[in-house]
Amino acid sequence: MARARSLRPRATVPKSSGRQSAAVGALAISRLPLLDTVRGAAVVWMTAFHFTFDLNHFGFIQQDFYRDPVWTVQRTCILSLFLLCAGFGQALAVHAGQTWARFWRRWAQIALCALAVTAGSALMFANSWIYFGVLHGIAVMLLVCRATAGWGPWLWVLGAAAIGLGVFAGDLHAALSLPQALDSRAWNWLGLISRKPVTEDYVPLLPWLGVMWWGMALGQWVLARGAVAPVLSDRVASALSPLAWVGRWSLSWYMLHQPILIGGLTLLVALKAQ
Repeated sequence: MARARSLRPRATVPKSSGRQSAAVGALAISRLPLLDTVRGAAVVWMTAFHFTFDLNHFGFIQQDFYRDPVWTVQRTCILSLFLLCAGFGQALAVHAGQTWARFWRRWAQIALCALAVTAGSALMFANSWIYFGVLHGIAVMLLVCRATAGWGPWLWVLGAAAIGLGVFAGDLHAALSLPQALDSRAWNWLGLISRKPVTEDYVPLLPWLGVMWWGMALGQWVLARGAVAPVLSDRVASALSPLAWVGRWSLSWYMLHQPILIGGLTLLVALKAQ
């Protein structure tokens, strides 16, 4: 005897539901608390570094921030953390399907902030104003990373090459007699220099693009293995939540912290002079 068919309508799944589920899953990992926490730690470290720099600038302490390894190594570590996080964040953004329109909005914010840094530094450091600092570098590197996001494992190789070229740029000048024009302000943003320019902040493409490429490669490696679940316990995550909050607002913090620090120290100097 033939089996009776069920009169209940069969549940149907819209064709688009698979794509929607994938999109929701991608958006769910567009931000990682651990990444925000690492970025927040870099921001706090940077703030402490800049506060000490400002104390030195106003004469409260005497330190050589341009040659003393105690300070130059710290700067390298802080900047490396920022760029690794930026590259990792780009991997997340691309994976989450970030549109070019949204990318350009964020990029415009960074570029405008970079111009504001240039203007502010020109007022404070007339002879060493910032024309290609960390925000200028990040703005250009983001364009390169976005354009090369599909290069996969080659990002590791390119990152190593970029770092090597930047670190040994002086030796390349001596060995290959590279044009001295590469040391000019018009071209030294590339990083193929024989001497460092006189500026308060200098983050050229070489070697620093290599660090951001490595950050993107690391992000893609983590995503490919599905290793994006939180690795912090609830107690630890709760304790570190202030750092994660700072990391989510890193650009705003970056733009505000120096005016606040410099303004406070200027007021303190004025009060002491009375």
